[in-house]
Amino acid sequence: MSPAEPLIALSGVTRVFGSGAAAFQALRGIDLTIEEGDFVAIMGPSGSGKSSLMNILGCLDTPSGGSYRFRGLAVEGLSRDQRALLRRHALGFIFQGFNLLARTSAQENVELPLLYRGEPAAARHAMARAALASVGLTGWEHHGPAELSGGQQQRVAIARALVTGPSLLLADEPTGNLDTARSREIMDLLAALNRDQGITVLMVTHEADMAAYARRTVRLVDGLIASDERRASGGQP
Repeated sequence: MSPAEPLIALSGVTRVFGSGAAAFQALRGIDLTIEEGDFVAIMGPSGSGKSSLMNILGCLDTPSGGSYRFRGLAVEGLSRDQRALLRRHALGFIFQGFNLLARTSAQENVELPLLYRGEPAAARHAMARAALASVGLTGWEHHGPAELSGGQQQRVAIARALVTGPSLLLADEPTGNLDTARSREIMDLLAALNRDQGITVLMVTHEADMAAYARRTVRLVDGLIASDERRASGGQP
């Protein structure tokens, strides 16, 4: 791989669902490059292709056409198991609904990806505690989701996404279930992780004030990139 290779390079990516008269083209030819350490907000109306794009970038789906390279690796040519390995080792996911296991402690929730990866118990415990500390939840390791606020639950979810040391965080409406104050706390945290740890963040959002935390905003309309704008600096809008 060349040192100048971008983290993500999409070229002519399409995604078609169905066939014949029922075919729906969700993505119509996406060209997109994302460098290491960027913070990108993906915006657009419902049906614009945001979810299809995120699923492809997250290796949860494959393009119908075009190419997707992750650090120079041709992702569209990988098997299902190979894509799963890439997700496990290089990608972290943050969802609107937190997706925490009920009746399971914060630490156990954060350890889950490490369990799938086969890490020994002592290493899992230490890595989970460190991840929780990095999102400001030292002392909350043994609390379950029912004992945590919405903002704290999303912090646990972010710690779970961080614990494997991913190159890319994919955040799907990460503030969608939070009030304004908690939303700003979560966005401040994501901006700090991007700024201080160099983690690349790709976030889908409908909210312009949340997108303003990103350095770059890509807008989709009808499966195409309608605009791609970069701010002088991301962070607190």
